[in-house]
Amino acid sequence: METYKREFIQFLESAGVLKFGDFTAKSGRKIPYFINAGDIKTGEQIQKLGEFYAKAYFEKIGNKKTVLYGPAYKGIPIAVSVAVALAKNGLDVPFFFNRKEEKDHGEGGVFVGYKPEENEKIVIVEDVITAGTAIRESMEILSSLKAEVEAVFVMVDRKEKGKTEKSAMAEVGEEFGFPVYSVVNVYDIIEYLEEDEKNRENVERIKNYLKVNGAKE
Repeated sequence: METYKREFIQFLESAGVLKFGDFTAKSGRKIPYFINAGDIKTGEQIQKLGEFYAKAYFEKIGNKKTVLYGPAYKGIPIAVSVAVALAKNGLDVPFFFNRKEEKDHGEGGVFVGYKPEENEKIVIVEDVITAGTAIRESMEILSSLKAEVEAVFVMVDRKEKGKTEKSAMAEVGEEFGFPVYSVVNVYDIIEYLEEDEKNRENVERIKNYLKVNGAKE
């Protein structure tokens, strides 16, 4: 496993972002582990998260300038931290996010921050994709803009099937015509956990879950 992937998983676990137990995903599935960017609570943690996203951004997109979009609510601090991390590495990009409820006073509207112009490229930054529900909601929100989505970046590819036997990430990419990238995937997490015998139960639960809900690719 690449060093940065190990460091990222260690970071997720130490920050309480990666948890094991019994959870219900937005898709309604009962899942044995949970990735929650909402558990990022300190300046140092959000700074580190942004740096990992920025590393993935440069690896996949290079120095191409885009507009970062962070879906409310968890995507908002992610977008800000990634923008800061990219700027520190010489790429100054604008960012924006949405309100859950459209503002009917002041400047009004559903978006806050930069207003993407026609043909500009947008990069969505999210925490995870389980069934693709959140990304489809984002695409509906962004449909009022004339800009185009270039790619999506998430923390973890859960490698779960979506509406078909393909992964939700693959389905989203095919449906909308853009790639979906992740810093790590669930099999990286399994590999990391298997290095310590105390994680045996969590590893088995995740593997059993993937036997039922894992993508067939």
